[in-house]
Amino acid sequence: MLSIQVITAFDTSLFYWFQDRRRMHAGVTALSRYISRLGDGALYLFLGGLLATFEPLYGASFLRLGLLAFVIELPLYLLLKNVIRRDRPCQRLGLESVVTPLDKFGFPSGHAAAAFVFASVLAHVYPVVALFAYFTAMLIGISRVVLGVHYPADIVAGAIVGVICGKLCVELWGG
Repeated sequence: MLSIQVITAFDTSLFYWFQDRRRMHAGVTALSRYISRLGDGALYLFLGGLLATFEPLYGASFLRLGLLAFVIELPLYLLLKNVIRRDRPCQRLGLESVVTPLDKFGFPSGHAAAAFVFASVLAHVYPVVALFAYFTAMLIGISRVVLGVHYPADIVAGAIVGVICGKLCVELWGG
């Protein structure tokens, strides 16, 4: 069984790998900022509202399922973040992040959790866009590591929280 020290060392070395890529390629930072903004939250509500308004077959169902999934995900994410209380890498390692995080703790990643909730519900309602939805969610998570506000394990944990909440919502209310 892997020890927490081994996992933490691997997580930290992977974080530094992403930081090295950012420093070597100037455009990565700007692209990561843009991708990260996709996961800020407003876009999810906007897209859900658009689909509910203009897509008569499944749009309203998508919006309803998405809102219910976020109602499950957000309190769970906040509970885990405030119980686990893992410092962000920019704080723990004494590095300056590219963006300013909204709070002190980074595990699990809220951006990743929200992105994967959205992707899970979107993939259920519109299976044809599943690959694109999950790929975009993954890019949002990676962007947070590149920007220096999350370790890779924060992203994996957020993705797990998001997928579980999305799938749970679909199973309970999605038919």
